Amino acid sequence: MPVEFLAAEQRSRYGCYAGEPSPEQLVLYFHLDDRDRALLEPRRHAHTRLGLALQLCTVRFLGTFLSDPTDVPHNVVLTLASQLNIADVTVLSRYREGEMRYDHVHEIMAEYGYQDFASQPEHFRFLRWLYTRAWWSEERLTVLFDLAMAHLIDRKVLLPGVSVLERAISSVREHASRRLWQLLAAIPTPPQRALLETLLEVPAGERQTPLDRLRRGPTRVSGPALVDALHRVEAIRLFEMEHLGLSFVPRGRLKALARHATTALFQHLRNLAHDRRIATLLAFTSTVISSSLLISCR
Repeated sequence: MPVEFLAAEQRSRYGCYAGEPSPEQLVLYFHLDDRDRALLEPRRHAHTRLGLALQLCTVRFLGTFLSDPTDVPHNVVLTLASQLNIADVTVLSRYREGEMRYDHVHEIMAEYGYQDFASQPEHFRFLRWLYTRAWWSEERLTVLFDLAMAHLIDRKVLLPGVSVLERAISSVREHASRRLWQLLAAIPTPPQRALLETLLEVPAGERQTPLDRLRRGPTRVSGPALVDALHRVEAIRLFEMEHLGLSFVPRGRLKALARHATTALFQHLRNLAHDRRIATLLAFTSTVISSSLLISCR
């Protein structure tokens, strides 16, 4: 499974402003409430109040602090300056050059409950959430990445480096997949596993594997299609797989494995690791029985 899976454009947008926030986002993330104002009002200088407000709203919106806290869209600066009654926004240059901005990061984290990505127990909770998501769904890695970002921001956990988050998602997804393959591969008996392996062998005198024939299912409801469906069911029933307990497996994950068996070349399937190969073939046979029985009952 790939460790780095984001496109270059996605990586460049991570943890920074990708254009100006919308009016709705400005209202949601850049409105200073009473708690925010209580933090800002004691500051004597305009550049301190505006810079601190920028850092506060930026971490609320992006889930991270910027190395240059003033590197924000102009409409963000104007929105906050208007709320703070600061007419001259050029004072921000003083904030960018000062050292107080580093102290403000720790102050915001302490006041609003932000935590570093590696801090416990939040890190463990994040990995547990990620594993549960990876176990129950077959979402693309990029989708899982976006969901992980939203989860971290919602939990007030500062986003790590983009590669750190990519590696965490890849590792957890791989772990969940391996566990699924191991559990599925352990269900059939040794004779059943041997029968499943024969799906990838070309019988003597023939040019196709049994898998090639079985995965060409009927595409329409008709008399001949019904006969074909019944033949497929009878062929699969020779493997005695229909009574195996697969209810613990998320249907989406099972269908994804079966779909892989349906589309991949049999040479590729044959080269899979043992547990993954057996799990894929078992998912395929289970799905074929279900779909063929559905057609035969119409």
